[in-house]
Amino acid sequence: MKIEDIYYHLDELSPFELQESWDNSGLLVGDFSQDVSQIVVSIDLDEELIEQMDEDTLVITHHPVIFGGLKQLQFNQYPARLLRMMIRKNIANIAMHTNFDQTHLNAYVAEEVLGYKISEKNGFVAYLDVNEPFGTFAANVAKAFDIKHLRMVECHDKVRRVALTTGSGASLMHSIEADCFLTGDIKYHDAMEAKSIGLSMIDIGHYESERYFGEILAPYLENLGLGVIISQSKNPFTYL
Repeated sequence: MKIEDIYYHLDELSPFELQESWDNSGLLVGDFSQDVSQIVVSIDLDEELIEQMDEDTLVITHHPVIFGGLKQLQFNQYPARLLRMMIRKNIANIAMHTNFDQTHLNAYVAEEVLGYKISEKNGFVAYLDVNEPFGTFAANVAKAFDIKHLRMVECHDKVRRVALTTGSGASLMHSIEADCFLTGDIKYHDAMEAKSIGLSMIDIGHYESERYFGEILAPYLENLGLGVIISQSKNPFTYL
């Protein structure tokens, strides 16, 4: 199957036009007329994954390998080093980032991972009705994401309404209409700001909250009769 045909189906599933203006989803490496012999789905690309892939592979990633404008290609630096490896093996890349967050990822994490029904959805934010003591809810979150040490801002004894944004969503906190906000990459000053406005927050991790990308997308591709390999992307962080 040609990349053009796969791209068409992906665009029907999660329209690329939904991506944020700062995002870079779409076909980033390769060309639409290219024939594909294998599809790999992964959150990110790294050298080990590229080395394992066959030639003429299409890798569909959540995060774009090319995010900002490239002013030079120094092959000992990221991402140029990865791009050179991909070009040598004729490996193409399509990224499905903020468009997929809105159409699939947040809803899947809310309902399939956390096990709560969505009461409202507003762009990147899914709202859940919880009605649990904060400690009980936090313990459920830790178990669902397999996080041993949760980073939390606790402003409520009881959590009634929760907002969820996978990945890095702390910049949205002032638009959140809930008792508690679940997102990743919460910084120190984000926590201070949350305290000042009375918003509880729980850091669910960037990788931890987005690692389901492959298992969500793969069945749609398999329904097209395509063989799909889900890469178990590695968290760049290690923990003691």
